[in-house]
Amino acid sequence: MKDTPLSNCERDFLLKAIEEKKRLDGRQTYDYRKIKISFGTDYGCCFVDLGQTRLSCSHMFAIVCQTEHLCTLSSVFTVRQSELSVKLNRQLERCLRNSKCIDTESLCVVSGEKVWQIRVDVHTLNNDGNLMDAASIAAITALCHFRRPDVSTQGQEVTVYSPEERDPIPLSIYHMPISVSFAFFQQGTYLLVDPCEREERVMDGLLVIAMNKHREICSIQSSGGIMLLKEQVMRCSKIAGVKVSEITELINEALLNDRKARKAGGKCGFAESMPQERITALKKDETPVEMTDVTETANGIIQKGEAAPQTVPSPVVPVPGVGQVGQGLQNSWGLEDDDEDDYEEEKNDNSGDEQVEEVTKMDVGEGGLLFIYLDSLM
Repeated sequence: MKDTPLSNCERDFLLKAIEEKKRLDGRQTYDYRKIKISFGTDYGCCFVDLGQTRLSCSHMFAIVCQTEHLCTLSSVFTVRQSELSVKLNRQLERCLRNSKCIDTESLCVVSGEKVWQIRVDVHTLNNDGNLMDAASIAAITALCHFRRPDVSTQGQEVTVYSPEERDPIPLSIYHMPISVSFAFFQQGTYLLVDPCEREERVMDGLLVIAMNKHREICSIQSSGGIMLLKEQVMRCSKIAGVKVSEITELINEALLNDRKARKAGGKCGFAESMPQERITALKKDETPVEMTDVTETANGIIQKGEAAPQTVPSPVVPVPGVGQVGQGLQNSWGLEDDDEDDYEEEKNDNSGDEQVEEVTKMDVGEGGLLFIYLDSLM
């Protein structure tokens, strides 16, 4: 499904706001959107919110026989197979595997024969721009949170222990590479950090710098075909160093809170709102309700109920064809003699097959009684 293109008015409005150093969400030029990190019930499962952009990351592991390479670390970015997904997959692979942030030697089970294979699955739940930064944060956070089962070897026999038998072992991570994206507008004249989805539509180029907290550049990628000066790249690298330090501290704090919660027997983050066997099974506690004497209670209520009082008295019919409402009321209105004569003439002229009921005479009797005479005409 293709995205709806921006209109010329909307495009001009966005570019004019960027020239005036204003953004749609009120951020400054170098501000990141709010980052939220939460963990699932299993190790290696996390959710990252970067503004309205939301990603989930999980890990799969298995012992495989490897002949050419002793240890592997594969990363898979699972979105629809498009140009964007291929580009993000390659950038994420360069950010994680090519930077050698993980000690792959520790994944060996039997040298030259069996290794642990770890796969990183990143799923896009909502795209509001800057998927690469959110994906790098989710992937490295999930790797730091991941625990693999402990194993022991006796000759060619490999024993894998369950978490109940032995505590899982965390991965050996040397550093945490995190990417920072810079969007350029009007051929590099203006610069924004962490572009949202609408800002990405009007940008001329994108520069992605992956760096760790030690200010070591792990990878750098430029797209869009714009020419950048050396001073612009150096300026972006300095900004990226500050942002990476802040994000790394946020990740470490989130991991520490999760460890404390698990050690205390509780849960934090996303795991707190998703207890096992509750949301997945849609189970809820039943409320006991006594239903044995429902019929007796209902009958008692009906018997005790009183009939609603009548606010309008029923009409009195003293003789057939005459209706009387109200007694003892003073009345000063009536029909004149001329009206009665006119009505008698109209009555003689009317004829028909259907039976019609009509008011033939209205008179005021003694004591203020109102009589309505009804006649049937054939």
